[in-house]
Amino acid sequence: MSKVSIRMFAMILTVLAGTLACQAGNGTSEAVPAPAVDEAKFAAAGKQTAVVAGGCFWGVQAVFQHVKGVISATSGYSGGTVKNPDYETVSGGQSGHAESVQIVYDPSKVTYGELLRVFFSVALDPTEVNRQGPDEGTQYRSVIFYGNDEQKHIAEAYIAQLEQAKIFRRAIATQVAALNVFYPAEGYHQNYATVHPNDPYIMFNDAPKVANLRKEFPDLYNGKVDFGSPQELKP
Repeated sequence: MSKVSIRMFAMILTVLAGTLACQAGNGTSEAVPAPAVDEAKFAAAGKQTAVVAGGCFWGVQAVFQHVKGVISATSGYSGGTVKNPDYETVSGGQSGHAESVQIVYDPSKVTYGELLRVFFSVALDPTEVNRQGPDEGTQYRSVIFYGNDEQKHIAEAYIAQLEQAKIFRRAIATQVAALNVFYPAEGYHQNYATVHPNDPYIMFNDAPKVANLRKEFPDLYNGKVDFGSPQELKP
C-alpha cells in the first residue's frame, strides 16, 4: 500500500469515528487576535519568504494560496538531516523533516504577523503534538521556521501572547526553529487541493480550512488562486 493510500485509509477511519480531522480551531476558546509584535508593511512592493509546517502540506498550501499578498506557496520539506529528501523518505519519519510550505509574499500587502495569525487561526490545531487529524508522526509536527532574527522575534512573541491570553485550551505545541534548507516536494504534491477538489481527504480535511479563511479573514481572502512559479520542483 502506498503512503498516499495509507493516509487515505487513516482519514476514512477518522471520519467513521465521527471526527472531522485537521479542523483549525479545535483547541480555541475565542478568536485568535492579531499579533502585538509585527513587522511594518513596506511602502513599496517586494518579496519576503516565510516557511511553516502544520500537518499535511496539501491543506497548508491551499490556505496560503488564498491569502491576498501571497505570491506563491510551495509544498516541501524542512527541518531534517537528509539532503534532497523525497516523499517516501520523509513519510517514513526517518529523515527528520516536516512537511512544510514555503510562502513568498509581498510585504506591502500582508505582514509576517498576519500570515502567522492565519496559520494559528485556520491552518492547523497548534496544540497537537506530532500530528494533525489523521496524520501522525514527527513529519506532521507544527513548526515556524524563521529565516532571520525579526521573524524569530515575531513568532516567539506571538506564541507568548496567545499563551498568556489562554486562547487555546491546551498548550501550544508549535516549535520555533531556524530554517536551514527548504526542499520543494515532488510536482504531484503541488497545488494538490486545487487540482483534486473531489478527493475525500481534501473535502473532509482541507476544504474546510479554506472556507474558514474566507469566513474569518474576508479582507485577506483571495478567491482567485494564482499558482505562481515555484522553482526547481521535482517531477
